[in-house]
Amino acid sequence: MSLFLHLAELCDALAATTKKLEKRAFIADYLRTLPVPDAARAALWLSGTPFPETEARVLNIGGSLLSKAVAELSGASQADLSAAYRRHGDFGSAAADLLYGHAPTTATITLVDVESALASIAEARGPAPKLRLLLDLLARATPDEAKYLIKLATGDMRTGVKQSLVEEAIAEAYPVPADQVGPSVPRQEVLESVRRASMLLGSLPEVVALAAAGRLDHARMKLFHPIGFMLASPVQSTEEAIARFTEEIKSEQAAAPATSVSGHDSMGAPDLPGSGRSGNAQSSPVGFVSGHDFSRAVKRPEKKRALAPEYRSPGPEETPSPLDNSPTEEPQNASALVAAQLEDKFDGIRAQLHIDSNRVALYSRNRDDLSQSFPDLVTAFSTIAEPAILDGEILAWNPATQRALSFSTLAQRLGRKRVPPEMLRDIPAVLVVFDLLYRGDSLLLNEPLSERRRQLEDFAKRWSPTTTSTQSRSQSHLFDAHREPTFSRLILANATRLDSPRLSASAQLDQAYLAARARGNEGVMIKSLASTYQPGRRGLAWLKLKRELATLDVVVTGVEYGNGRRAHVLSDYTFAIRDPDDPEQTLKNIGKAYSGLTDQEIADMTAFFKAHTLADNGHFRTVEPLIVLEVAFNNVMRSTRHASGFALRFPRILRIRQDKPVAEIDTLRRVEEIYNSQPDKPIDTELSS
Repeated sequence: MSLFLHLAELCDALAATTKKLEKRAFIADYLRTLPVPDAARAALWLSGTPFPETEARVLNIGGSLLSKAVAELSGASQADLSAAYRRHGDFGSAAADLLYGHAPTTATITLVDVESALASIAEARGPAPKLRLLLDLLARATPDEAKYLIKLATGDMRTGVKQSLVEEAIAEAYPVPADQVGPSVPRQEVLESVRRASMLLGSLPEVVALAAAGRLDHARMKLFHPIGFMLASPVQSTEEAIARFTEEIKSEQAAAPATSVSGHDSMGAPDLPGSGRSGNAQSSPVGFVSGHDFSRAVKRPEKKRALAPEYRSPGPEETPSPLDNSPTEEPQNASALVAAQLEDKFDGIRAQLHIDSNRVALYSRNRDDLSQSFPDLVTAFSTIAEPAILDGEILAWNPATQRALSFSTLAQRLGRKRVPPEMLRDIPAVLVVFDLLYRGDSLLLNEPLSERRRQLEDFAKRWSPTTTSTQSRSQSHLFDAHREPTFSRLILANATRLDSPRLSASAQLDQAYLAARARGNEGVMIKSLASTYQPGRRGLAWLKLKRELATLDVVVTGVEYGNGRRAHVLSDYTFAIRDPDDPEQTLKNIGKAYSGLTDQEIADMTAFFKAHTLADNGHFRTVEPLIVLEVAFNNVMRSTRHASGFALRFPRILRIRQDKPVAEIDTLRRVEEIYNSQPDKPIDTELSS
């Protein structure tokens, strides 16, 4: 019988140390003591989730329901709950504090009991049945068990353990099956096998079962759990882009001679399109970054293939440039860009599309299922009769102009349980795809980008024309026949190469950036043609060139307590700009930021704001407008949320402006100027006819 209390005690020990190796050893030692089925349950929960990614089950237990349960079991008032949360910074620890003296002192709950209770809560419909089941579980728990049951329910264990560390512990706990006789397998090899199995299966319990049986090599790809997204490193200038990309190419060349992998020759050079070589990468180790053979890249340039007609952006050479077009001497390191592919950087929602003959699903970078917010895409893609995983960007789309609408327009569709018919009509969505990770029965992660692009173009050519209808039989009432959008919802992203003999690589890159901005996109992606797809990693094989807009000087008008380790400090700042044309409300809020300051700066700001509070509303305080901040942001959007009529997307604090008086902060007129300078600003949310 494996008690949940022992898992709770392990979690306390994990939270008490910052040493990664110590955490790994603690987990591995604990897993070894358990029967394999219980070890599988524990590994999953230690990663902070109640159910595997491949399962669609969710608990749907919010803070309100948890508060009611703890209040009923402990007799605590709302004020008691708030005070306990303020002391501890998370609700699990606060609940344990309040339950001492009211909860059992003897542990009886097993891991099997917890699994059964979680399944019942997920199946229950409505808050009342869920509350009864939650009360039944917590009423049997000791305070320490209740702490981690609640943390598990909220998905925030606060032990400093991520799934990657649990995978390392699994590899350490099960280096070879217990009944196997023979030499031990090298730790790194076991770890790579564990991580590969985890990526393919999307289920830590299944990984534990295979690891314990010594059958990790039997893992096969399962759809409908998101693979980690490959990320790009940001650069601010063409010079930085060229320098960093050259650094990546050199490191790949240095590593190439010692590495061989399916889909590459013995020297590590990528198979270019037309070579006739395309292996099944499931047999290759995950994470390999191939080298480049520049002579092959130059002598056998990748042929430009036909793009989906719905989205063929003009290449840099087709767009007028303010730059001097006279020949420019190339920097010594610019030749590295012959191995690069350029794409527009879109301002939408990064998404992964999973398709098979029976199901379609869209996943976000946070691994959330987006399908409910985009039923039109799900219906359109159900016509695709080929299993696949595609990487792309969801955009709100204007079919008349063949351009994306603003992100703020797209945001209106997020978080809805039901998207109304008029919104489906007025804010249609598309998925612009730029990578293919899986096709048929082949995982393509270890194929070079050039090969993945070739297959993606073939896939889009075959299936994009079938994705024009968004009406299922149950949706036939949504559109009048003459108004139903009939454009393809699967759009192939444009890809270009730097190949002008008249311009330097830097000038071409500048042109490409300006052209992308003119098309309403954020900037340019620079990708190595030989790059493999590295889930969850951010390296130099992919770069994103995106220049920040001008910053704003603002004044803090409100502050609130943070969460977790910042629950005791005022770390979230609401800020405003000036409107000198409005004598009744000179300061108008425009946003909120909580990143960019050091712990010491936050501590100093907390003391200052406590001494300069105008109204204390508990978690939030209105403060005297005395502290000026310089903030950066991605773009400016129209918004009814703030008195200014604008909002900043992704604001972050650059510094505290102790040198600037409030009378000199930026004005509403300046915000309007920045807004109007954006080539991708929304004119309105209505589509052109």
